[in-house]
Amino acid sequence: MIEEISTAVLTGNIYDVDEILRKHLEAGQAPMACLEAMMAGLDETGKRFESGQYFVPELMMAADTFKTGMDVLAPHLAGKTREYKGTVVLGTIRGDVHDIGKNLVGFMLESSGFRVIDLGTDVDAARFVQAVKTNSADVLAMSALLTTTMLGMGTVLKALDETGLRARVKVIVGGAPLSQKFAEDIRADAYGATAPQALEIIKGWLVAKAR
Repeated sequence: MIEEISTAVLTGNIYDVDEILRKHLEAGQAPMACLEAMMAGLDETGKRFESGQYFVPELMMAADTFKTGMDVLAPHLAGKTREYKGTVVLGTIRGDVHDIGKNLVGFMLESSGFRVIDLGTDVDAARFVQAVKTNSADVLAMSALLTTTMLGMGTVLKALDETGLRARVKVIVGGAPLSQKFAEDIRADAYGATAPQALEIIKGWLVAKAR
């Protein structure tokens, strides 16, 4: 049963997911169907997190299991086009190496069908701008956990203005020291207080753009 793949992701079974996927592929299961099963597991994990049934450790295990599974599926999916709801460039601002919040947002976006370009931590303005340009991003999502680094977000917004990219990309910021007022002060489009809230905001933007 292909549900076995979804369950592996949902339960964070990182040790067996590769064997489970290979078994289904060898039995003739379509690679895209295996991917969809993994996505279903991610989606259910996200729902359980939002409802309070799951917590950060469960989310991280599911995300790691999904990534392990993608290593198995990637060669079989080569040349096949996967449809995404939109592209989001994601990263933690320069000088800041905290990534739990960023990873949660990225995980929830991926489980909802978005293409996520995760630049990692300690990302400067030039890298953010280049990633937005190279990937024709719909959204730029930045995080910070330190008051000493959050001001760097304003630098990124200015760099987007200077390169003429600001008008074509939505910007959302988040992190413990941030606030709605801060987002308005640096002229970001939105502030996401939590990962689920950030997801809903981004979903709203992309739905509106598709109309």
